[in-house]
Amino acid sequence: MTAVPRRPAVLVALLSVVLVVLSACSSGDSADEAATSSSAASATPTETPVQPVEWTDCTADIAPIIAGRPGADRPLTFGCGQIEVPLSYDDPTGPTLSLFAVRAVSGTQTDRIGSLVVNPGGPGLSATDAAVQSALTLPDAVVGRFDVVGVDPRGVGLSQPVECISDGTKDEITAAEPRPSTADELDAAFALADDVAQGCADTYGAGLGAFSTVDSARDLDRVRQAVGDTQLTYLGYSYGTTLGSTYAELFPGQVRALVLDGAVDPEADPQEAAEAQAQGFEAAFDAFAANCTALVGGCPVGADPRTFVNDLLTQAETTPIPSSREGETRQATPGLVLAAVRSALYNPAAWPQLAQSLAAAQAGDAAGVLTLADTFTGRGEDGSYTNTIDANLTVSCSDTEETYSQDDVRALVADWGTRYPLFGADSALSLYTCTPWEAPRTPLPERNAEGAAPILVVGTQGDPVTPLPGAVDMAEDLTSGVLLTWQGSGHTAYPKTECVTTAVDSYLVDLAAPAADLTCPA
Repeated sequence: MTAVPRRPAVLVALLSVVLVVLSACSSGDSADEAATSSSAASATPTETPVQPVEWTDCTADIAPIIAGRPGADRPLTFGCGQIEVPLSYDDPTGPTLSLFAVRAVSGTQTDRIGSLVVNPGGPGLSATDAAVQSALTLPDAVVGRFDVVGVDPRGVGLSQPVECISDGTKDEITAAEPRPSTADELDAAFALADDVAQGCADTYGAGLGAFSTVDSARDLDRVRQAVGDTQLTYLGYSYGTTLGSTYAELFPGQVRALVLDGAVDPEADPQEAAEAQAQGFEAAFDAFAANCTALVGGCPVGADPRTFVNDLLTQAETTPIPSSREGETRQATPGLVLAAVRSALYNPAAWPQLAQSLAAAQAGDAAGVLTLADTFTGRGEDGSYTNTIDANLTVSCSDTEETYSQDDVRALVADWGTRYPLFGADSALSLYTCTPWEAPRTPLPERNAEGAAPILVVGTQGDPVTPLPGAVDMAEDLTSGVLLTWQGSGHTAYPKTECVTTAVDSYLVDLAAPAADLTCPA
């Protein structure tokens, strides 16, 4: 199945808070009713008036959730609200969807510029969670000038989420063999993908096509109007760069400032993107291994971390590894072990945790491995999942018309499994995910955003998820694109280092784009 990008510091408990707020507000159609149609790719003017957001103060509910987190001592107030958007932009006065929104405002705000709309990517990650986290962690120079706003895109989080994959099936997906080497293992992988696609088709039918990025980009312009901004200021990470650049293509004149950090390559087809990600994760694992073996006192997984992980995968395949975590009934399979490795490679700060967790698993306790894997997949301690996997699959398949046959994928699994031994086979398998998908497709448009104000594209040299060439291509394709490169590691760059932070802050606040091709040291 398609790999789901790791969630940032997601405030899972926020879901229960905003659900209470949501129930107190007027709601749109149910999720089942909502997924009934899709729209064409070209942008059209909004034909229905956009009502300002009626913010409900939810500070008292969010405060205990963020207590103790870095930045929680900031004088922040939070508002929760809803924004109505057309289900289909082909029928702008017809049925609507209700998008859930969170706004954070600093008590030290002066000379307010407007709203900074944030999206953490995925597709399928919660932008309302991201808004809360961003309010805690973005520089004072930004939080002091902008309201920080997150709106869960249609089908995501609390915006009438797409839900068509059971928790049990998600457990099966994450535990599945990531490096199939036999015909039976490949047949099982294809059958699982077929079952997932059929289950979503049975639940929503053609309505699955209503959750494309093009539709979400149109929603974003209604968000801009609902928060009262004449132009959009936007911070998008990973898939959020796809959403932001699509917005710029559809509404170039409405761009004030767009930061696209960890850009998804707009020129790569699914096969090229999957191979680039396999290469990126292999390189990131090598960086983790080099870092670990250089530690004073030695690396917890020995002098050859790659061999250690290969041996651990074999161990987990032969005898799945139990966990000491109270109440845990799962055992770590190779799929869960590799999910844990992927999870930690997103952020070098998690590398020590990965090394310790792998060593503990080899000794017979998979508790740490399962914790890392669950962070990656969105699984809670009670065994329930967010709808990140459902939304990731639905949006990804809505956005492409490319399909790959089982024979195509079998050949790539064999090839990539040799060239990219840890991550190649899994990346190749992901190409089959959308082949059995039964829903209308709205392919992403080519994006040059001609006429838009300067757009800042940020790429990281050691990004395993969205490798640097994607940012280079994005900046080159956008007529007004400006590339900023960080020579660091991990997924995305802002605000991790002073050089990047200074450049992005100046751009967001003063519209001062950095010099072309600025490179920041690690």
